Amino acid sequence: QVQLVESGGGLVQAGGSLRLSCEASRSFGSAAVNWYRQAPGKEREWLATIYEYGRSEYADSVKERFIISRDNVKNTVYLQMNSLKPEDSSLYFCWFLRYRGKGTQVTVSS
Repeated sequence: QVQLVESGGGLVQAGGSLRLSCEASRSFGSAAVNWYRQAPGKEREWLATIYEYGRSEYADSVKERFIISRDNVKNTVYLQMNSLKPEDSSLYFCWFLRYRGKGTQVTVSS
């Protein structure tokens, strides 16, 4: 069993930045780690994936604004979110293998 705990969410004005963290109870090993978000009444949206050696992929909606990174020593994956927009307001969570965290809420005011 793996526990994933997200943190770093909050209320921010449009144009601002937040850095989310996803800390795992054990090493991610060689597996990819993903960030998703889901707003009430909307479909879950994949945002970004980071692979073992740092290669990353992004959804078009966040490309060039969000940066995913990982610290394998700290068993933590980060999501740096810049130029935030009101439509980025959502519950953000990480997913690793078959495990997902409870998420952290991000609210962007206009």
